[in-house]
Amino acid sequence: MSLVHTELVLVVPTELFHRLGYFQGFTREIDRYLAELLSAGNTSYRPRGEMEENPDFKQLIPYVIFRHRDATGQNHLFQYTRGKGMGESRLHSKRSVGVGGHISIDDCTTEGRVPYDEGMRRELDEEVIIDTPFTGRCVGLINDDQTPVGQVHLGVVHLLDVERPAVKSRESEILDAGFRPVTELLADLPQFESWSQFCLQALFG
Repeated sequence: MSLVHTELVLVVPTELFHRLGYFQGFTREIDRYLAELLSAGNTSYRPRGEMEENPDFKQLIPYVIFRHRDATGQNHLFQYTRGKGMGESRLHSKRSVGVGGHISIDDCTTEGRVPYDEGMRRELDEEVIIDTPFTGRCVGLINDDQTPVGQVHLGVVHLLDVERPAVKSRESEILDAGFRPVTELLADLPQFESWSQFCLQALFG
């Protein structure tokens, strides 16, 4: 069994998500969900291989969108195509505007604290090079129970505004990466993974 399958990743019970308020797609109601979802009493670390096939749990995934506004005020987003070497095989060859991944037990630095921020920073460091100042905030959550991969994941969406479009791929499996106008991405919506479609429509549509 691969290290990816045995990696212990952060999960919450799907029942908790339903109790807080089930939704399909995108929600901006961060305060309704995030504190409870990240409470140490509601989270656990379980083998990723098991969790990928168990809809009783949701794996929490930071999903980071990089935005740059040009001199005319037009929005450009960092986008890429997922190569076949990236972790989730069910998303291979899909386009994406989100960078991020699983929170691992290895991200723990303080006893009793959910290491969400540490895991998000690690994922960004592993996948991209950010050579520009930026500011960021959490803008929503995404859920997609209409796809097998979506049934076992819950996304936490972060929007990072960069001063310059200076974000580059660090991994060879992040293909055709770069900033593109939002209008162009919306026109090509069917080529994107469902989470990116939700974000593009909710935040920029």
